Amino acid sequence: MPTHHIEAPDGSFAKVVLMPGDPKRARFIADNFLKEPKLINSVRGALAYTGRSPAGLPVSVMASGMGMPSIGIYSHELFTSYGVEAIIRIGTMGTYSPKVSLRDIVIANGASTDSNFLSEHRLGGTFSATSDFSLTVKAAKAAIDLKLPFHVGNILSSDVFYDIDPDNWKKWARLGILGVEMEAYALYANAALLGKKALAILTVSDSFLGGGSLTIEEREAGVKDMIRLALLTADEYTTSCRK
Repeated sequence: MPTHHIEAPDGSFAKVVLMPGDPKRARFIADNFLKEPKLINSVRGALAYTGRSPAGLPVSVMASGMGMPSIGIYSHELFTSYGVEAIIRIGTMGTYSPKVSLRDIVIANGASTDSNFLSEHRLGGTFSATSDFSLTVKAAKAAIDLKLPFHVGNILSSDVFYDIDPDNWKKWARLGILGVEMEAYALYANAALLGKKALAILTVSDSFLGGGSLTIEEREAGVKDMIRLALLTADEYTTSCRK
């Protein structure tokens, strides 16, 4: 049912939702990858569409906005008010690892954080947020089929973009963290709390090791590869649910 932040009527969303941060990217996916996309939400500019994948299976795409509070709100409402079963975050990240190159794909099977997103639960410890294993396996298999360079590993979901300590990332890199983005931990935590499925598939757009950043053309190509991978993963999930 409609919420404070989503105006879509009941039944508007598919069981699996691709979730980029940028509303323009959501519109780009709908216009260029979905068949018969229908705009179902525009509240606060968080564009959402439902259509069919290139294989003809139902899929939705919705912008999450920037940061963990924003994706925390939207993912919670999709999971609890619209019957969404799986959310696949798609976005960009900066790499901390010499093994990860620009334009590679990272399939995040875990998300560490510097956020206090779960502080209200007073856990008395640290919650390790992980992706859904079945979605992770499906994404890795699809990446192999598409012949994409990819890595599976732990990432950092940070609340800070401009860090006051320019070397702080090195502490995370020593623990094997592949790189940083700003949303996955909250998505994974909500999925765990609500018994749902979540995964983040990320294009490496920047390097903390002096590797620079993708050009506009390289970024567009990398994003398209990521979208194709996410759609194949969504199709595999939808097909498995029908068996």
